Amino acid sequence: MSSDLKENFAFRPGRRTTGPGTQPPAPRSAGEARGGGSGNSAPSTANRPGPTALAAKVRTMAPSMTRSMQRVAEAVANDPAGCAQLTVTGLAERTGTSEATVVRTSRLLGYPGYRDLRLALAGLAAQQESGAAPAVTADIVVDDPIADVVAKLALDEQQTLADTAAALDVAQVEAAVAAMATARRIDVYGVGASGLVSQDLAQKLLRIGMVAHSHVDPHLAVTNAVQMRAGDVAVAITHSGRTVDVIEPLRVAFDRGATTIAITGRPDGEVAQYADHVLTTSTARESELRPAAMSSRTSQLLVVDCLFIGVAQRTYETAAPALSASYEALAHRHSPRPRNR
Repeated sequence: MSSDLKENFAFRPGRRTTGPGTQPPAPRSAGEARGGGSGNSAPSTANRPGPTALAAKVRTMAPSMTRSMQRVAEAVANDPAGCAQLTVTGLAERTGTSEATVVRTSRLLGYPGYRDLRLALAGLAAQQESGAAPAVTADIVVDDPIADVVAKLALDEQQTLADTAAALDVAQVEAAVAAMATARRIDVYGVGASGLVSQDLAQKLLRIGMVAHSHVDPHLAVTNAVQMRAGDVAVAITHSGRTVDVIEPLRVAFDRGATTIAITGRPDGEVAQYADHVLTTSTARESELRPAAMSSRTSQLLVVDCLFIGVAQRTYETAAPALSASYEALAHRHSPRPRNR
């Protein structure tokens, strides 16, 4: 695929796609119905990210952009004040790209055009000037004292959570919650660090009376996905968006008619092709001493908690008694045992 074709491709989370030479099926979810229309249509005014959300969106979307669009995104993220003073021609010249690339990048970031992006950049620059610079950075080196490690990790975790919250499509979250709250059963797929998150979601749902299972073994995941059908929900958790062991069972569940949800840091990844609803997590910087699995797990757990609370709210009449019953059943295990004298 050429660079120009990639830049013209506007990914729509929640859209069902089919193999080559076939027509895509009609939308069967709120996310798909909302995602229809031209791939180059401009975002509505209501969906434009504010200054804080802009910074988060740049960090999240940049890794999946074309190289020319990455140059534009990195420029506006690194120097919002300077870029806010540039015309579309000036920013194109500064980044060695074209005016069309600048406009496409603006739209991918959620703005109807470059003028709207410039306004957001000016707001972001004003926020940065008024706020105090952080005392530490997230760059941890091998000889850092443990006090600095604690401070830097805490700062980075805060940024990861803020980025994820700012970039989340609330409408997609609501649609996912609605599907899960009425599901006959919920299967959650994840491997490695994402497998730990899948287990966290499943055990939370079990405690409020939902039929939920986490599958971290890829063979068992596919075997169970074969039994999925309309009215069921399958959730895939993959930071990269291309983990085969997670994509395969989601595809099987998708083909069986289940409602499918992807929690991923790459909304344009392969996993999204089989997802009715895509929930985007923050893409934090990776370093030698801090692999992506650590920061991605933080953002995934935030999304999982949002889903759980949303489902608990919608099913409160049954969720509250179920949660109380689980507490009572385990209470004796948390009481100190008398010592034998």
